[in-house]
Amino acid sequence: MITEEQYREVTDRGLNLSGLIRDLLGDHFSNDVISLQVTGETRRVYDLLVSNTGATDRDIETHIRRALANLLADKIEEMNQLRTRLLDDDSLDSLLDTKK
Repeated sequence: MITEEQYREVTDRGLNLSGLIRDLLGDHFSNDVISLQVTGETRRVYDLLVSNTGATDRDIETHIRRALANLLADKIEEMNQLRTRLLDDDSLDSLLDTKK
């Protein structure tokens, strides 16, 4: 049972109550849950998508894995650029000169 204020908030946001409850219960009972801090806009889109389309976190997981793979590729590139700068003779000579 929810309060009138809670119900009004759900409907004001355009959410489907049963879809929202299904998603929250799934998160609550799962051992494999991650929490992400996102912007308010991203949260609103997520809530609308999940509560109104029947989409589940499992449907979204494929896209999250791709995003993580892209983030990893970006970080690997940054680390490779750092490694290249460290191995560059001019950078190494400059670093050694400042130590003298």
